[in-house]
Amino acid sequence: MATKTINLALQGGGSHGAFTWGVLDRLLEDKRIELSAISGTSAGAMNAAALAQGWVTGGRDGARECLDRFWKRVSDAAMFVPVRDTPWSDWWAAWTGHGTPGREILRRVSRAMSPYQFNPAGLNPLRDIVADSFDFEKIGSCKALTLFIAATNVFTGKVRVFSGHEVTADVLAASACLPQLFQAVEIDGEPYWDGGYMGNPALFPLFYHPGPEDILLVQVSPIERRQLPTSVEDIDNRIDEIAFNGSLLRELRAVEFVDRLIETGQIVAGRRYRKILMHRVDGGEELAAYSPATKVNADWPFLTALRDLGRVKAEQWLKANYGAVGKTATLDLRGIFE
Repeated sequence: MATKTINLALQGGGSHGAFTWGVLDRLLEDKRIELSAISGTSAGAMNAAALAQGWVTGGRDGARECLDRFWKRVSDAAMFVPVRDTPWSDWWAAWTGHGTPGREILRRVSRAMSPYQFNPAGLNPLRDIVADSFDFEKIGSCKALTLFIAATNVFTGKVRVFSGHEVTADVLAASACLPQLFQAVEIDGEPYWDGGYMGNPALFPLFYHPGPEDILLVQVSPIERRQLPTSVEDIDNRIDEIAFNGSLLRELRAVEFVDRLIETGQIVAGRRYRKILMHRVDGGEELAAYSPATKVNADWPFLTALRDLGRVKAEQWLKANYGAVGKTATLDLRGIFE
């Protein structure tokens, strides 16, 4: 049976990363698909780490089992809810819209206080859960897959990509560190925030990776919403979506530009320039219909519903596009920008 090799680019998006879990679960099930490298940010980074760790211990089946265990742990610990079983629990529930009627008042309070004020001890349950969930020696020793994990350097405003044994609990926590909720994560003396600000996910490491030209983007944050946000909450949510898709759109535009130069003969494909074959699986209208507030919903039925949606979308992509892998792109970049 002929196999085809692809790279993966996994977006962040809190609990909506369970959609990506479903996509990965279906891809791992298909032995025609081989994986070379994975670039992940935030929840995408968690998915990448779980896949790599499971792959080391048990190949495809091990990767699927590790992803399943990780998301069950997310549900048990409500990982994407930053504060639990503390006096701040009601505050967080109200802030995200899942709690008391005082949501707007508490939202205003949250804007007036930084995590350095309401959490001066710098508690980060996200990092603790990550440390308990992963074996970073195994992840670092994974030879079959190359991981690229993105975080944003607070001082420079630039993305830093971690790989191999650089990937630690701090790196994964940094990749998912929302500055409104957590204190910056310090790595090598530098503070880091969520990688989504500068790479959601970062595509450029895959351009230079000595692997296939094919990149499958698993996108959980919609680029377009054909509805004008008018409430404070909806405006904030849409601003976040635009910000976290901005770096991705810039990289996709660069891919389209280089491809056009190669096609017109203005540059020659080779060691310096590569023709990248972009593909995409996204949740479509079904995933976009969920409110951004549900990105902190860690209920098991919700997560498994997103997983099942991811499996369906991956199956549809495989049926429609498997034949194109290694030959041509299936994501119409010019259509996106035109």
